[in-house]
Amino acid sequence: MKPIWIVDDDQSIRFVLERALLRESLPTRSFTHPKEVMSALQTAADDEMPQVLVSDIRMPGGSGLDLLAKVKEKLPGLPVIIMTAFSDLDSAVSAFQGGAFEYLPKPFDLTKAVDLIRRAVEESQREEVAEERMPDAPEMLGQAPAMQDVFRAIGRLSQSNVTVLVTGESGSGKELVARALHKHSPRANGPFVAINTAAIPKDLLESELFGHERGAFTGAQTMRRGRFEQADGGTLFLDEIGDMPFDLQTRLLRVLSDGHFYRVGGHSAVKANVRVIAATHQDLEHRVKDGVFREDLFHRLNVIRLRLPALRERCEDVPMLTRHFLTQSALQLGVEPKRISDAALARLSLFAFPGNVRQLENICHWLTVMAPAQVIEPKDLPPEVLDGAALPVESPPVPAPVARVEPLDGLPAGALSLPTSVPDPVMAPVAMDRHGTSAWEDVLEAEAMGLLAAGRHDVWDELTRRFESRLILAALANTRGRRIEAAQKLGIGRNTITRKIQELGLEQYGH
Repeated sequence: MKPIWIVDDDQSIRFVLERALLRESLPTRSFTHPKEVMSALQTAADDEMPQVLVSDIRMPGGSGLDLLAKVKEKLPGLPVIIMTAFSDLDSAVSAFQGGAFEYLPKPFDLTKAVDLIRRAVEESQREEVAEERMPDAPEMLGQAPAMQDVFRAIGRLSQSNVTVLVTGESGSGKELVARALHKHSPRANGPFVAINTAAIPKDLLESELFGHERGAFTGAQTMRRGRFEQADGGTLFLDEIGDMPFDLQTRLLRVLSDGHFYRVGGHSAVKANVRVIAATHQDLEHRVKDGVFREDLFHRLNVIRLRLPALRERCEDVPMLTRHFLTQSALQLGVEPKRISDAALARLSLFAFPGNVRQLENICHWLTVMAPAQVIEPKDLPPEVLDGAALPVESPPVPAPVARVEPLDGLPAGALSLPTSVPDPVMAPVAMDRHGTSAWEDVLEAEAMGLLAAGRHDVWDELTRRFESRLILAALANTRGRRIEAAQKLGIGRNTITRKIQELGLEQYGH
């Protein structure tokens, strides 16, 4: 974890905060005046940059408010906590206007100070996930004619900032298209920020998009930047735009028209230089006719429309995508990649994939964890494939060898990446027997019976350790190694997953 930077000319304040944060396993780095901080910002490596900055407001070497302004220019998403004496509360108001996360009055209660810093750390980590930069984002791969059309369109849009509407079924890779459009645009060095408008409750979506001022509503303890501000200078991806509440559509239209908006509870207009890429699996024309989507907003978004084909429409890509996802899953788990037989590929290619590319990726995760042998055979495929719907017989797919996709219109070919976020479970649905138990539960019971029959007295610890290891590895595979996100999906705390990873010897996995 990145350190907490503490700036104060009072050595006793620095000492007390350092010791308190050390007890909470939070690393620190201390400075005596702002000039040291600015010098350190120029030379610090990425993992040495501050997670949170805690600064006094009045120091012999300069003002904490001046430092706040300079730091915000370089790291706009960094939470800054300003320490101030009671007589400096007027200055604290100025601190909030300058973008401070919170102020900490002196003398402070140490427990409350640590709690405040922890809250700032959580906000910083949320911003890091939201403002993921594009150099790590991968390309797409496909040899089907429908995908070649998508590549060609991305290439032609590579020098444009025009608004794009991406349509396609759920799981077909609309966010990957948005990321490719961003990466091959003049805004490539700016942030790419994604938000699923259907996944956030209506009463919170406005704050997520536009941010809020401190005290704007119950629970708004600090000023918070919205996704539009986070994406300033870059691209904002609005997924499932068809589900956006009608009243918020009006606010979005206004932002798209003039680039200005107000934070919730705010009175000053904020300007954001943002390119918007929207996506939906719905028929927006029908939504307009039904009166649930604004026609003027539809026309504002529908400048360029890009339709992404479903996986069943490009079934010749299934073999190459399967091999790619198996390789990626093995890399994430630190195991040898599994191979898949031609017979298993043929069976997989006949599957209709109602969940599209995302479903294929999840199946490959499942096979990496669950397939018993190094070579995957048809019988190893998950029940959803073996028992699921197949493609029409009259147009069976022909498994094709992996082929290199030539660059089209300036778009270099690459490999279809793992999506940034995968809401579906890694584990495929398991078949239930007539007693209502699943296959893996039967295997677990048999393993327990075998250990008990062998006279083992550590059966609970042994099986619990193996179960927890598989569960954590599966979650890390699902979240691309992001431990905090994996903990959230498992329903456990951040400290719990960190402790379990250490206890189970899984330190090399995740980050």
